[in-house]
Amino acid sequence: MSNDQPTEFLLHGGRVQTCDFQSPPQEAILVRGGRVAAVGALGDLERMVKASTPRVDVKGATILPGFVDTHPHAMHFAALKVAAIDLSDAQSHDDIVSRIRARAAVTPPGEWIFCTPVGEAHYFIRRSYRDLPEGTLPNRWRLDEATDKHPLIIQAYAPKQPNIVALNSLALSQLGISDVLPERVCDVWIDRDSEDRVSGILRGAVTNYYTRDPFWLQILSKLPAPPPAIWPIAGQAGMAEMNSIGVTSIFEIHAMNAAQLAAYQTLRREGKMTCRVLAGLDVADTAFDIHYQPSDIQLRDVIDFMSKAADLTDDWLRTEGVLLCRTGPCNPGFLRMYEPIKAPYGGTTYGLEFLPRRVEETVVRHCAETGVRLSALLATPPDFDDFFATIAKLGVQESVARQHWIVQHALLVNENSARNMARHGMCCTTSKGFHWGKGDLYCERIGDHALPDLIPMRRLLDHGIKVGGGTDWGPKSVLEQIKLAETCEFAGSNRRNQHRSQPVTRSEAIRMFTKDAADILGWKGIGSIEVGGYADFAIMDADPFDVPVDDLPKIQVLQTIVGGRTVFSAGSQIG
Repeated sequence: MSNDQPTEFLLHGGRVQTCDFQSPPQEAILVRGGRVAAVGALGDLERMVKASTPRVDVKGATILPGFVDTHPHAMHFAALKVAAIDLSDAQSHDDIVSRIRARAAVTPPGEWIFCTPVGEAHYFIRRSYRDLPEGTLPNRWRLDEATDKHPLIIQAYAPKQPNIVALNSLALSQLGISDVLPERVCDVWIDRDSEDRVSGILRGAVTNYYTRDPFWLQILSKLPAPPPAIWPIAGQAGMAEMNSIGVTSIFEIHAMNAAQLAAYQTLRREGKMTCRVLAGLDVADTAFDIHYQPSDIQLRDVIDFMSKAADLTDDWLRTEGVLLCRTGPCNPGFLRMYEPIKAPYGGTTYGLEFLPRRVEETVVRHCAETGVRLSALLATPPDFDDFFATIAKLGVQESVARQHWIVQHALLVNENSARNMARHGMCCTTSKGFHWGKGDLYCERIGDHALPDLIPMRRLLDHGIKVGGGTDWGPKSVLEQIKLAETCEFAGSNRRNQHRSQPVTRSEAIRMFTKDAADILGWKGIGSIEVGGYADFAIMDADPFDVPVDDLPKIQVLQTIVGGRTVFSAGSQIG
């Protein structure tokens, strides 16, 4: 099938998993006008259509509803790549130089050139620059061979610290990094060669987000900001990446600003949506703008804007809610804790607050007053305790329960926090990828006693909390995320955290990316294959309900259909 698909067709020849979690697998789906007209036995559906209705044989594949990703950062992560040279799969320094040289040939002299890191974003555990034959990034002189007419940086993504960047000579000059600087400035180490010359390699707190290093923040302030025109391009690219992993609906709210929301609105007007998007605004994005400290007026203005902009009727782009985040990740030492934990560069820390407590009170109060749904990014017991104390102080429990406010991330959730979430009628979106990518880090920084509370999906479900899955920092595969929810393994050590608060069943994990995710978003017609629902499907070469757990990431998404139209095909098309 292709984008000139008929408005009516019959899918058959494989297994249909409706993901209503009541019905057995079905044989066929009848699509009319972008929606599901019928689902059931092939013989029954054949009697509903004309002889001329196209029949599409999926040749033994499995059809599922398109996945719902409740925390993908689709636009953000695409923006990091679309204007940059992609070095994620670079094989050597020669390969890196060749790619940069090709970009430099078509880039005006003097214009900055950005490169992605080498390896698998964002954890860089399974592959990183260390896996290059040279074992490190190319230095300034090697990069100068690619271009000496453009300042150039090979970036470092969070959440990895210490991290590494590489700059050519022109970039070093423009950023004021020279031989006169000491080996270490704040928590940034400036490498030198055997002749004590700055090599262009910098290490430490050099990530392009989630850093508060004073020296590196000054360096970042000298880099050009992303042009506004990048956001619609990134939105389209991000949705395409989601389609390639079988995702057809996404929730974009964390770190979202007005320009990014407007970009989705532009794509909707231009008919370029390939995912259904529920979008909201962050009241204060401190991931990418660490200096921002909003006033109460500014906070209320964002909430009032979303109150007026709310739209839960559109088939493609819906707008609802705001997000509040007062804390950050463990790796750079931001995680708020009651007891001291190891800091990334020596010593201990209790973490930090991005935003003061008054911000939480203002946001909670005004969301309750205006009826705006709040997503609260809560990571640790201090975050949870503060939040529920604020709810009690303001007496807004009824508003929280009525609108099913959302806890996002839920990194360390003890029994008391889970009990409070359930008592207040809250739901949750999180990613088992955090557990996978940071489990060993939590053992090192906090201790093994934290492991029962680390993304405890079993505990959340046992308290009756509805959980939606997200890919966030990766792995960027819903099928691998489903595996991780079942195995609870760590990326580095392959250790499995099989505490009773942890593993969920295969069916429960799939629900987190289908029916339950749709319920959390409040979007009827997505997340399951049902009569009247959207014709949004992920067609796969194996059934994720049935394969051995280690085979889940090996399943290939053959085709992704949204509204009855193919938006992704892995190769030869089905039918």
